[in-house]
Amino acid sequence: MQIGISSTLPAQNLHVFQVRRASFKCQKSPLNPLKKPHPSSQKPVSSASSTELTRQHLSNLEKLLQKTNQSDPEQVVKAPSNGSIEFKGKGLLEGLNLSRIWPEMKAAEEMSPRHLNRLQRLLSKTMEYSPRNNLGSRWREYHGCNDWSGLLDPLDENLRREVVRYGEFVQAAYHGFHSNPAMSTDAAPLPRHVALPDRSYKVTKSLYATSSVGLPKWVDDVAPNLGWMTQRSSWIGFVAVCDDRREIQRMGRRDIVIALRGTATCLEWAENSRAQLVQIPESDDPTQKVECGFLSLHKTPGAHVPSLAESVVEEVKRLIDMYKGETLSITITGHSLGAALSLLVADEISSCAPRAPPIAVFSFGGPRVGNKGFVERLTEKNVKVLRIVNNQDLITRVPGVFIGEGSEQQRQKDQQEKQRSESFARVFNMLDNNNPWAYSHVGTELRVDTKMSPYLKPNADVACCHDLEAYLHLVDGFLSSNCPFRSNAKRSLVRLLHDQKSNMKQLYTYKALSLNLERDRFSIPIPSCLPSPSR
Repeated sequence: MQIGISSTLPAQNLHVFQVRRASFKCQKSPLNPLKKPHPSSQKPVSSASSTELTRQHLSNLEKLLQKTNQSDPEQVVKAPSNGSIEFKGKGLLEGLNLSRIWPEMKAAEEMSPRHLNRLQRLLSKTMEYSPRNNLGSRWREYHGCNDWSGLLDPLDENLRREVVRYGEFVQAAYHGFHSNPAMSTDAAPLPRHVALPDRSYKVTKSLYATSSVGLPKWVDDVAPNLGWMTQRSSWIGFVAVCDDRREIQRMGRRDIVIALRGTATCLEWAENSRAQLVQIPESDDPTQKVECGFLSLHKTPGAHVPSLAESVVEEVKRLIDMYKGETLSITITGHSLGAALSLLVADEISSCAPRAPPIAVFSFGGPRVGNKGFVERLTEKNVKVLRIVNNQDLITRVPGVFIGEGSEQQRQKDQQEKQRSESFARVFNMLDNNNPWAYSHVGTELRVDTKMSPYLKPNADVACCHDLEAYLHLVDGFLSSNCPFRSNAKRSLVRLLHDQKSNMKQLYTYKALSLNLERDRFSIPIPSCLPSPSR
């Protein structure tokens, strides 16, 4: 059966189509990567002529796009009433919807640069950054003076940027350790270079954590080549201070950052397992307790390095005296073990530095550290804590058993339950104060969810759910608890794809390989500042 053109087009437009059809020639685009040029047509082209041809092609392309985007009145082409097709402001070929007839055209369209542009942007870093917003008048609010009330759900754009920025400091601590994990047992360590993501800060002090326990002698006999994995003292983080006048003006104060990495050595894992609660040495209240292993890493000095607590207090006091008269803030950030130690560091600074500026903790995937008495101790000292928690992260649910949870919502619920029954309240308080496993979380919670990410598998493994880069990816895409992953998220997927490739959905893994971006990962320059998550 044949269908004439005149049966689908009105007579007044028939001559236009016939003229275009007569002048149409099937030609292959020279820009098509699938086109194989004939051997005889390959000629050496000088770089000057090649540049000129490129400019000419871009000029022609620009003219074509301008012509296509002209605001012409909408043309409506209607066929007769039997089987009419309406084209409104569309070209003839677009109106025919050829991708429905030939599936291979649909596949080609999905893999076109137009559809892959977003994925390519997320899989590559760009040197175009939007300006940071000025926080000067509201910096205390973003630093937690009101416990981040009204900023978390929906998540404030500026707070999102600050959370991601502090997470990048923790990643710098990880990189600083893994670049040179071994420490000499015969002499004090040399100063260590740390590549900070934000060049407006400078590192002023290296921090070390020491375990109070050692491995049995038979371990060295069985595995003598473990090296730094069995060392008692390890580099765990740094102290940095903002040293750029423009950034100080933007933030409204000079910020002191203390960044701490997570567990890396065998002895650090051993300390993590010492989950019994012990009293804080400086506390007169016997009900204020923290985990034994965390306290050990915080307080134990090494053979050639001071304890983490001593180093932090000494450096913070020095910086406060150096910048006396300026508006200062102290921001402590950490992941996993570093998140737990961040709370102990905040407690130490608030106790030993009475003139300390406002202290805030941004923790990622942190375990529970102490009991309810420790939570009240930090609250009395006005230490502000923002806990970023992944719903699927098991580390945030340990150590201890669920007796009293430290979130505000849970405390209010517990209070209501206590008021209902005085006898239950007495039993609950006895368990909460005397049970060695009665841990509580500290501070305000920002809860994200791996299942909300369109790129990660919903059944991602435990390591992915606890991974710091996965945390930053989820924070960058978080809008609110009842909204999907935001479509304009700007954080690059390169690092996430490299570290968690097995937990990425195969669709994005295959397309990333087709874009051939993963091989160039290490040649991408490190940006001097982070791109704005919202613009």
